[in-house]
Amino acid sequence: MSETHPFLQAFRGSFSGVLRWPQLDALWEKVLANPTDSWYVYAVGENPPTTTQTSDSLSNIVRELDELLHREHDEDYCGIVYVDNLQQPTYIKVFDPNNLGSTCGSSGNPPLPGWIFSQIPPINLPAAFPQPTNRRHWWQKLFTHAQ
Repeated sequence: MSETHPFLQAFRGSFSGVLRWPQLDALWEKVLANPTDSWYVYAVGENPPTTTQTSDSLSNIVRELDELLHREHDEDYCGIVYVDNLQQPTYIKVFDPNNLGSTCGSSGNPPLPGWIFSQIPPINLPAAFPQPTNRRHWWQKLFTHAQ
């Protein structure tokens, strides 16, 4: 996977945290404001989409994801959504409230986002950023000794 791929370059770019729920509401409004914008919605871990969402589909996805985030991230702050530009978003990382780890990147292997909204066609992120396999090695070793 090329380090110069536009999707990877954007993924590694500069992001602002969406810290409060009203900020997230405003972000979703911007995403949905222009029905001619083309958004790929990538559930990281699934096959990357090859087509953008229709306006109706995008609206449904935003609504469902927003409900999930509010329900499963039961905090008075958001802090799990990051955007390249709050005023003119083109790339949004949404972290899964059930797999947060250290989203700020201070750990050696921060978790990948759960979902990405992008105006750039996505690539397979798990292939580009292999996650730690320490548990798998431990598990395999455990079974080897048990035989």
